[in-house]
Amino acid sequence: MKYLKQVLGNDLRQIPMVLALLVLLIGFHIISGGRMLTSSNMQNLISGNAYVLILAIGMLMVIVIGQIDLSVGSVAGFVAMVVAMSARDLHLPWYLAVLLGFALGLAIGAWQGFWLSKMGIPGFISTLAGMMIFRGAVIWLSGSISVPAPKELQFFGAGYLPEWGPAWTNMNNSTLLLGLVAIGLLVWSQLSAYQKAKRGAVGANPALWPTLVRTIGGGVVIAYVTWLFGSGRPGTSFPIPGLVLVALIVIYHIVTERTRFGRHLYAVGGNKQAAALSGVNVSRTYFAAMANMSFLAALAGVMFLGRATAAGPGDGTNWELDAISAVFIGGAAVSGGVGTIMATMVGGVLIAVLNSGLMLMGVGADKTQVIKGLVLLLAVAIDALNKQQGRPSIIGKIMESFQKKDK
Repeated sequence: MKYLKQVLGNDLRQIPMVLALLVLLIGFHIISGGRMLTSSNMQNLISGNAYVLILAIGMLMVIVIGQIDLSVGSVAGFVAMVVAMSARDLHLPWYLAVLLGFALGLAIGAWQGFWLSKMGIPGFISTLAGMMIFRGAVIWLSGSISVPAPKELQFFGAGYLPEWGPAWTNMNNSTLLLGLVAIGLLVWSQLSAYQKAKRGAVGANPALWPTLVRTIGGGVVIAYVTWLFGSGRPGTSFPIPGLVLVALIVIYHIVTERTRFGRHLYAVGGNKQAAALSGVNVSRTYFAAMANMSFLAALAGVMFLGRATAAGPGDGTNWELDAISAVFIGGAAVSGGVGTIMATMVGGVLIAVLNSGLMLMGVGADKTQVIKGLVLLLAVAIDALNKQQGRPSIIGKIMESFQKKDK
C-alpha cells in the first residue's frame, strides 16, 4: 500500500470510482459483444453527454458552497429556444444569437444569485421557482413547437476535429496532435512537480520512480484514448463538444484549486461563519457561484441546440438530476466544502457509461432510471457512512489492511 500511496498520493478516495468506471467499461464491452469500446460509441458518448458534464462543473461549485441549483435544465432549454428564435425570427447572425444567449444566461444567474446572496433565500427554493418559471417560459415562448437551429451551430454541437496531413498515420491527425500535446503537458507537469518536491525536500531527495510510473501510465492511457477517437471512420475524430469540455475542465480545475476565488468557495462551504470572520465576502461568493452556474447552463443549452439541430419545448428536462448525480457520485459532500472538478468528471463519465452500456444491452429507460437512482443512493450512503464520527472510511479500512500486510 505504501507504494500505491507514493504513486497516487495520500488521497485515495477516488480510487473506488475510477475502478468502478473501468469495471463498467470492460464489463459492458464484453457483455455487448465488443460494442462499448469502439470509436463510434465513444464519440457519441462524449458528444451526447458533454452538455451534462458542463452543467456538472458549475453544479460542483454550487454544491461546494452548500447550495443546489434545480433550474439549470430549464435555463438551458430556455436559452436554447431564445437563441433559435432570435436567429429565425429576428434574423440575427448565429454568433450574435449565441452571444445573446450567453448574456441571457448571465442575467438569469444574476437573478438567481440575488435571491440567495442579498435576500437570503436558500438556493433550493429560489432555483425551484426558477425551474418552474423557465420551464413554463420555454413552452410559452415556443407555443410547444420546435424551432430549427442555425446550421453553423451544428459544428459546435456535433462536429469533429478536421482532417489534414499525411494519410500514413492511419488516424485523424488533429486528434493525433491533440494526444501528443496532452502527453507533452503530462510529462511537463509531472517533471515540474518532481522538481518542486525536490527543491522543498529536507534531507534525502524524493524518489523518482513514482513520477515515472505516473507519467508512463498516464501516457499509455492518453495514447489509447487518442487511438480510440482518431481511428474511427473517415470524417470523424475527437468531437468538438469534447474539446470544449476539456478546455472547461482545465480552466475550472485551475479556478477551484489555485485561485483566491476557489479557496473562498471551499471556505464558505466548509464553515460560512468562520469564512466571514476570516475576511471572505460570503455574499459575493454566493452570487458568483450562482451566476457562473447559469452561464454554463446557457453554454450547455447552445451546445445541445447544435447537436439536436432544433430547440424543443422539452429540452433540458431532468438535466439537473444528472448533473447533481455526477457531483455526488464524484464524492462531493452533501453539506458542502468537499469536491473536485476531476472527481466530478469521473462521476459524470460513470453515469454516461452506465447510460451507454445499458442502452447497448437493450435495457429500457425505466429500468435505467432505477439503476441510476440506486447508484446515486449508494454513493451518497458511502459518503454519509464515512463521515460518521468514529467510523473509519472504506478506503481507510482497505489501507489499514494493506498496511498490516506490509508489516
